[in-house]
Amino acid sequence: MEEEDQQKVADLIKELVLRLLSGNPASGSQQLTSTSPTFQKYLRYAVRILSARLRPSIAPDSAAIAESIKRRLANQGKSSQALTFSELYNKFESKTGPGSVNNKWAVLHLLNIISEDRKNTTTQLDSSSVLLPNLAFNDAELGNDLRVSRKRGSKEKGWNNGVLLVSKDPENLREIAFKEFVNLLKEENEISEEVLVRDVLYACQGIDGNYVKFDTNSDGYVLLDSIKVPRATRIMVRKLCELGWLFKKVKGYIQESMDRFPAEDVGTVGQAFCAALQDQLSDYYKLLAVLESQAMNPIPLVSDSAASGNYLSLRRLSVWFAEPMVKMRLMAVLVDKCKVLKGGAMAGAIHLHAQHGDPMVQDFMRRLLRRVCSPLFEMVRSWVLEGELEDIFAEFFVVGQPVKAESLWREGYMLHAGMLPSFIPQSLAQRILRTGKSINFLRVCCDDRFWAEAATEAAAAAGTSTRRGGLGYGETDALESLVDEAAKRIDKHLLDVMYNRYKFKEHCLAIKRYLLLGQGDFVQYLMDIVGPELSEPANTISSFQLAGLLETAIRASNAQYDDPDILDRLRVKMMPHGTGDRGWDVFSLEYDARVPLDTIFTESVMAKYLRIFNFLWKLRRVEHALIGAWKTMKPNCITSNSFDKLQHAVKMPLLSTLRRCQVLWDEMNHFVTNLQYYIMFEVLEVSWSTLSNEMEVAKDLDDLLAAHEKYLNSIVEKSLLGERSQTLYKSLFVLFDLILRFRSHADRLYEGIHELQARTESSLPSQDKSRSRKKTSDKSSNKSSEPGSWITDGRKALTQRASEFLRNMGQDLNAISKEYSSLLENFISQLPVQQHVDLKFLLFRLDFTEFYSRMHPSS
Repeated sequence: MEEEDQQKVADLIKELVLRLLSGNPASGSQQLTSTSPTFQKYLRYAVRILSARLRPSIAPDSAAIAESIKRRLANQGKSSQALTFSELYNKFESKTGPGSVNNKWAVLHLLNIISEDRKNTTTQLDSSSVLLPNLAFNDAELGNDLRVSRKRGSKEKGWNNGVLLVSKDPENLREIAFKEFVNLLKEENEISEEVLVRDVLYACQGIDGNYVKFDTNSDGYVLLDSIKVPRATRIMVRKLCELGWLFKKVKGYIQESMDRFPAEDVGTVGQAFCAALQDQLSDYYKLLAVLESQAMNPIPLVSDSAASGNYLSLRRLSVWFAEPMVKMRLMAVLVDKCKVLKGGAMAGAIHLHAQHGDPMVQDFMRRLLRRVCSPLFEMVRSWVLEGELEDIFAEFFVVGQPVKAESLWREGYMLHAGMLPSFIPQSLAQRILRTGKSINFLRVCCDDRFWAEAATEAAAAAGTSTRRGGLGYGETDALESLVDEAAKRIDKHLLDVMYNRYKFKEHCLAIKRYLLLGQGDFVQYLMDIVGPELSEPANTISSFQLAGLLETAIRASNAQYDDPDILDRLRVKMMPHGTGDRGWDVFSLEYDARVPLDTIFTESVMAKYLRIFNFLWKLRRVEHALIGAWKTMKPNCITSNSFDKLQHAVKMPLLSTLRRCQVLWDEMNHFVTNLQYYIMFEVLEVSWSTLSNEMEVAKDLDDLLAAHEKYLNSIVEKSLLGERSQTLYKSLFVLFDLILRFRSHADRLYEGIHELQARTESSLPSQDKSRSRKKTSDKSSNKSSEPGSWITDGRKALTQRASEFLRNMGQDLNAISKEYSSLLENFISQLPVQQHVDLKFLLFRLDFTEFYSRMHPSS
């Protein structure tokens, strides 16, 4: 069928040439036949034009060419011909269907070129100088694809209206030049280009060829120095073989990763990276297979037609290698960067190279990263929805370690900054960590199983349960949505468990009432019944007896109505003590915070509560001592009338000493009362109110921990127990010890006064003894009966001993007063320089009349 079509085309060309020559006046005198020389000449010319592969530089638009032809005919004054052409073109354009011409633009363009060429080269056509040399044409050649070889190197050539005019080469100089060029190539090249192409293809597969081998000194594939080739060829071979050097690096990394032992040195992310690289190499192998098939075809000479057949030269190879070179170079860079990395660190390093302006590189890196990050995103999904840390090879940015239950939240899991990929923000990583940690806390510490429902709801809300293939690289928004939904639901469930099931708020309040001495009736009754016991040496006190007294205090106060679980956690604790310590120094209360509350009430937290308790207990002890002194002093205002019968030398020092004792008690009571008010109300109550508000708005366990830590630190700082208030704290405890010493002096003073009263009554007439005896205490009368008492002395001796006793007590009280004033001045002078602003309120309460400021202006 093809031979018939070719023969038909040949016949049509002959008919076209014959018609054109019949209408030419210059050829009218000659007899035109298919065998005449003139006809053969023009036929060869027509075939050369039709066989030309040169394309016009104008756009293929038939309407534009038709309009150009009509305009030219009109400009030449051939209006009738222009109208005729317009009618013929309309018929030609409207003809469709079988037998019609499809490429109408090409036909118009050919006829236009022929018309112009006939006008401009009439003389040249007659001389047959436009024909190619040695161009033979016959019917057989015309039927064989109508191909005519186009020669280069003619003496005269030029362009005229898109037609290449080539002069005849009668001396066959072109053929001679081609032969000389071939001989020159053979002299300059010991091996053919086909062999070099095959060796380059071998080198690009990491295999040494016959002439292109890997050189360790230059670290690359090079052409052997013994081979004689042009320098340009050697350079091109070296450039093309760079692809083989890159391939060898990538292939070596993959092989090394597969053979590396132990497996944790590679990890799942590294394995995914190797698999992605292997897929890219598979595409590379396919390309090499295609190139090797083309390399089997011989490279045509310059004199041959370059349009036939698929062959492969070094220059064509450079075009084929352009895109693979970019990808392979990028993979080699990634291999060098990730050689010592794994897990999230590897994914983050690859991500840094994805920020590229080339769309091809961006698409390549996106596909690569989706494979590489797949194990990492699966770890995230498993962690935030199931709390499972499936990290066999230590690649995840969340790491766990075995700890006790009370330390699970704080120390069980933490972020590994080195494994955190750069495409996951730090804030998102913290939420990921807390979400999985919350699930494990519920499962291990709270023995809760309902978190699974919250996780399922989170997955459904985020849409990951229906997502095919799971999350992947580039879907950070979807990952963040999943984490937010899971965190919101699981954290809410965790707080509900802490508040409702484990009653966290009730336990905080219980600690405030008992360890921070907020339950007033309980604390007062406990101090009353344990006071005598705690006055004994610490090594003689039984902790079991103190536990019984604690139980008694609970049953005798409103504490008995509290939850039994709370009361069962309250216990007596005896601190370590040494020789000379009293029970007051070692007694304390402790609260047993069990799992999961011990996550918040850790050992360090309870140690801070113990410090606060010891401070408040000492403050309550001082207050209790002052109240006891007041109880001793108050009845003597009534019995002081009996001293009217004393001598003036005794009476006046006695009244002066009593007054001095009363004034000193008032000063100390003012200080202790205002200090206790500041601690109990402006410190404890305000801090508790803040904690209650923050517990209401807490969104997760970290918020709860932060609120409680803030509450505890606020109490420590405001109560002068902080690191920056140690000097003030020590001064305060010296004041407390001085007040307790004052209590012992006051007791000794009034015991002496009672004793003096009893001895005075014993020296009175018998009618007055009965009245005085009733007002004398049993304690004083017992001491007055001891050997050497004042009853056996005379009245003069009694007066002398009383004066000496009162003088000594007055000196002691003056010394205590002076020391107290100095210590209080020092304490008040340090308050303005404290860092915490609330301590200014304490200064205002203690010196609200500016009494101390006026006494000591310098302070």
